[in-house]
Amino acid sequence: MPIRKPVALALFAAAFTMPIASLAADVAPATENAKQSGADIKLPAPPAGKGQVVFFRKGGLSGSAVACTVHENNKKVSSLGGGRYFILVTEPGRHEFAVKTEATDKLALEIEADETQFASCVIKMGFMVGRPDIKPATDADFRSMKSLRLVDADDMGEGALRPEQVSAGVPASVPAVTPAAAPAAPVTN
Repeated sequence: MPIRKPVALALFAAAFTMPIASLAADVAPATENAKQSGADIKLPAPPAGKGQVVFFRKGGLSGSAVACTVHENNKKVSSLGGGRYFILVTEPGRHEFAVKTEATDKLALEIEADETQFASCVIKMGFMVGRPDIKPATDADFRSMKSLRLVDADDMGEGALRPEQVSAGVPASVPAVTPAAAPAAPVTN
């Protein structure tokens, strides 16, 4: 049975408006996680004895339908949509990060204690799906980004700083400080 023109037009329109609507939702900033220039983002220092990596991805339409999902040891760390960044706190030493769609790209970093490194991800043209490219970057590369927003908390893996930790400048492994109890009054007889 042939598809009637109104149904075919509705299906065609739905196929093109749903991705646009989802892109618009991704582009609209949340009030607590508004877009900022990379130059305006205050990065917290890593916790004492730990290192950190700031992963970021430029915004724009190129490759916007494909996330750059970062893995370490086959565990998802986080996904970078266009114009997003996240901070991963980690132990010092060699770390290998991988991103994969139809192809896999890897980045090995030697992270030292109390050090912040940077890594950028770009989605390049692929055969069926965009191909991720992850590479070392610099603080200047991060600061040159015109519009960045922290990855949503529900999409962050273990070790990634949550939005409240980034905004407060609190390292991930430092427990919240509770006030010390007042000393007990001496007992007199």
